[in-house]
Amino acid sequence: MSSTPTPFNAATLDAWARAAAKSAPSGDVDALNWQTPDGISVKPLYTAEDIKDLPYTNTLPGFEPFIRGPQATMYAVRPWTIRQYAGFSTAEESNAFYRKALSAGGQGVSVAFDLATHRGYDSDHPRVTGDVGKAGVAIDSVEDMKILFDQIPLDVVSVSMTMNGAVLPVLAGYVVAAEEQGVSQEKLSGTIQNDVLKEFMVRNTYIYPPAPSMRIIGDIIEYTAQNMPKFNSISISGYHMQEAGANQALELAFTLADGKEYVKTALGKGLDVDGFAGRLSFFWAVGMNFYLEVAKMRAARLLWCRIMKGFDAKNPKSLMLRTHCQTSGWSLTEQDPYNNIVRTTIEAMAAVFGGTQSLHTNSFDEAIALPTEFSARIARNTQLIIQEETHITSVIDPWAGSYMMEKLTQDMADAAWTIIEEVEAMGGMVKAVDSGWAKLKIEAAAAEKQARIDSGKDVIVGVNKYKLKTEDAIESRDIDNVAVRDGQIERLKVIRSRRDAAQVQIALDAITFAAENNSGNLLDLSIKAMRLRATVGEVSDALEKVYGRHRADTQKVSGVYAAAYDSAEGWETLKSEINAFAETEGRRPRVMISKLGQDGHDRGAKVVATAFADLGFDVDMGPLFQTPEECARQAIENDVHAVGVSTLAAGHKTLVPAIIEELKKQGADDIIVFVGGVIPRQDYDMLYEAGVKGIYGPGTPIPASAKDVLEQIRAALK
Repeated sequence: MSSTPTPFNAATLDAWARAAAKSAPSGDVDALNWQTPDGISVKPLYTAEDIKDLPYTNTLPGFEPFIRGPQATMYAVRPWTIRQYAGFSTAEESNAFYRKALSAGGQGVSVAFDLATHRGYDSDHPRVTGDVGKAGVAIDSVEDMKILFDQIPLDVVSVSMTMNGAVLPVLAGYVVAAEEQGVSQEKLSGTIQNDVLKEFMVRNTYIYPPAPSMRIIGDIIEYTAQNMPKFNSISISGYHMQEAGANQALELAFTLADGKEYVKTALGKGLDVDGFAGRLSFFWAVGMNFYLEVAKMRAARLLWCRIMKGFDAKNPKSLMLRTHCQTSGWSLTEQDPYNNIVRTTIEAMAAVFGGTQSLHTNSFDEAIALPTEFSARIARNTQLIIQEETHITSVIDPWAGSYMMEKLTQDMADAAWTIIEEVEAMGGMVKAVDSGWAKLKIEAAAAEKQARIDSGKDVIVGVNKYKLKTEDAIESRDIDNVAVRDGQIERLKVIRSRRDAAQVQIALDAITFAAENNSGNLLDLSIKAMRLRATVGEVSDALEKVYGRHRADTQKVSGVYAAAYDSAEGWETLKSEINAFAETEGRRPRVMISKLGQDGHDRGAKVVATAFADLGFDVDMGPLFQTPEECARQAIENDVHAVGVSTLAAGHKTLVPAIIEELKKQGADDIIVFVGGVIPRQDYDMLYEAGVKGIYGPGTPIPASAKDVLEQIRAALK
């Protein structure tokens, strides 16, 4: 028995719309449309009519404009590279982790450095007492770098290094470590992130101001083009933008606009565009908006091809966008954390369907602490299973021809291009970043997203819906920060005692001279200094003498959280309580939101500050990178009731007790301290014993934490 399919035409589409409208909540079929955070309206049904006028639906992979992939055969011949982004504690421990990962199916090394290294400080610097070995591996010299890559053949294994601020000494240390392993520069393969514009917007592990930072980028592109033909000189990163709150269109637009600036910088060095553009790479976050992530990556290749044609690039390799992807860390939840395995798998699938060239999958416990070997194995095996068991790799761009995906790709490209044109009208991304405009756009998107979650409009399973009554304890990795720092300090003493101090100083002076006079190549000079056993901090200081250290403004958005939060009754009740406090006490409750140590991830701090201010608190924002002493002094000078410490980089066990002690020393133990961020539950008791009055982990609704802080302030005033 067979049936005749209903012919598709205008009449049948109209009949479908009438039938669908009967099920729509408002009787209007448009009510079924999904309004994305990017301003794109996604329909529940797409037909051939939606793509009939699109110009790029008949393209092939490996050919302009590369929507279907940068290579002709994609995964059908060679799957993406499996990377594990990792680094913690000492070079010895990280090296053991890398070697184990490579033997278990990993195909490249991706290095996470600690925040002291990122910010160009040696481990013995007094500003980094709580940061050494936390959230990454401590690297002070070539000797650390040699241990990090011990028994890892650098002529075979590609190395990706997430480094931006201290990019010169770190890349130089890697080059020298390879040389002393017997591997010459031309054989090295991998990528250095080297994307500092993004740091000024979101991640904040910069050192120098924008202009000299761009000079450093140009020197690295120039040196690698001449000496390291297999090494990618920059990885232009949208990942941290999405992690900081950007929607997909903002991430796409700002990342490509950053890329334009870097191309201009290299051209300003006199380089030929086709001599370097083929080794620029990109880095995307892949979150839980599955369709948007696939469309974003397809649109990125389309737009980059358009941008590079604008620079008169001729070589196809200069026109194709190649990318690494990492699943979202922000989407991971502390609550019901095994759900994160599912989230990471979905995000990995989106990256693969989008056509990534390499991929890192996050471990399920990363909203709690650094990953364990157990959780890292599951994350790595997620990729192996997709590669080896599903046959997904057998088909190139399976979304091609999908009415929905082709239209969504074009919509995403159009939304991003509109933002790129807005940036260009400002004079380019350096000016958009310098003005603070780009950062505020991302922070507004972050506040809006958090309000949608806190009000229940956006569902997070296990957090604001389907919550467990009790949570099982999860084993987590703990780093002894004091022991790591002590070990690094001893190693630094040995290096400094054995080297030729006079020759090191000559090499460092040459770096300073080149910075002052805009002469020479800073990477070349840094390699010479690192060969002589200059340290990361010393090379950074040689540049800081000329360039100084950049200090960011602490602006915050206002009104965005309140506008997006739609649980009005509880919101208004809390505002009334804050108004009543002001009437009773003669002033509003005043809080200072602070970041201690070298942790520059300030999404949480900015969102909390915005929401508290929208509720009626007086809110001060402490500058980034404060010491506990500086934070306590500012809190006292501003006469605050409470200090809120936002922590993501595992320094809470050192830095939070230190701020409480400093407040006591300075006679202000009536100022309460509360903490938010990534804190393992086994550390809660220690923090409470130290004097913390409230701990608010990931997933805590901001109005709930605000109400608790208000009550703690009231109690302290009695």
